[in-house]
Amino acid sequence: MSVFKRMSQVFQQKANAALNKVEDPTQALDLSYQKMLENLQQVRRSIADVLTSQKRLEAQQATLQAQYDKLQGQARQALQQGQEDLAKTALSRATTVKGQIEQLTPQIEQLRSQEQSLEDTGQKLQAKLELFRSQKDSMKAQYTAAKASTNAMEGLTGLSENMTDVSMMIDRAQDKITELQARSAAVGELADSGVLNNLAIGSASTDDIEAQLQKGSVDSNVDYQLEAMKAELGVGDETKPTQQKSVPPSASEGGKTMVIRITGDSLYEVPESIKPALDGLDQALEKAITENDSESFASCTAELIKLIHATGKPLSDDALRPSDLIVPSQEMTLDQAKELLGADGSQS
Repeated sequence: MSVFKRMSQVFQQKANAALNKVEDPTQALDLSYQKMLENLQQVRRSIADVLTSQKRLEAQQATLQAQYDKLQGQARQALQQGQEDLAKTALSRATTVKGQIEQLTPQIEQLRSQEQSLEDTGQKLQAKLELFRSQKDSMKAQYTAAKASTNAMEGLTGLSENMTDVSMMIDRAQDKITELQARSAAVGELADSGVLNNLAIGSASTDDIEAQLQKGSVDSNVDYQLEAMKAELGVGDETKPTQQKSVPPSASEGGKTMVIRITGDSLYEVPESIKPALDGLDQALEKAITENDSESFASCTAELIKLIHATGKPLSDDALRPSDLIVPSQEMTLDQAKELLGADGSQS
């Protein structure tokens, strides 16, 4: 689909050009520095959290150790008093507390290891941040100097945007002056030779030529309408089955779909089964543009919009789906379409 694809490429090129124009390298450097600074702060917060957990476990371990020592002392005191059963009870509880102390030891060691690892990471990130900050300041200064130098040289050589516009206006004015001078000379020569006196507007000698031109225009319009109707109905396509429905299925009936954007309108989800009809209308539009036939272009565009509205389902403007095709709207003129398709320069 040459016309639709070229139109989609034109919109993508304009979007990329707009993004490149507004992008500021100094702001990008500041944003990168801010992200690195936030990462460093996150590492520091993680170190504080790990250290807090470590101190909490160490305090719990110290409490259990004090309880263990107390139970050991109570067991000795019970034996001295001849209360062996009470001493066994104290020793049993001390054994349980000892197991809890031993379970806390590897957890504390693991937290210490994590803390040391985070501290090493924070030191490396801090060093990298300091290096990037110096590089950032240097790059911003270089960019500012290069931009100022470029603006100065453009103004000096006349390559700036304003000077270029003035130069183009002067060139266009000179072309118009040359064209009018040539036209004036040509009309003068025709008047001197008497050719203009022999031309009778609407005379009988030109009736047959005018009739043939009108007939050719009508036949061309009929051919365009016939091609568009055959493409819509799927008639004449040798690669498709001979028996087809007269109306393509809508997007709501299931199957594979594609997203089409009408310029100046909303998105539409249409079934891929209407692709043969779109191909036919695409060829008819390209032929109309090539032959500069505005009437056929308007007719084919109307058939195209009618087909999309009949088979498609409108999507909201904020739908996060890319457009498979971008097609001209019914209000677009032939001159607007030619200007839009000629914007990329490299397309034929």
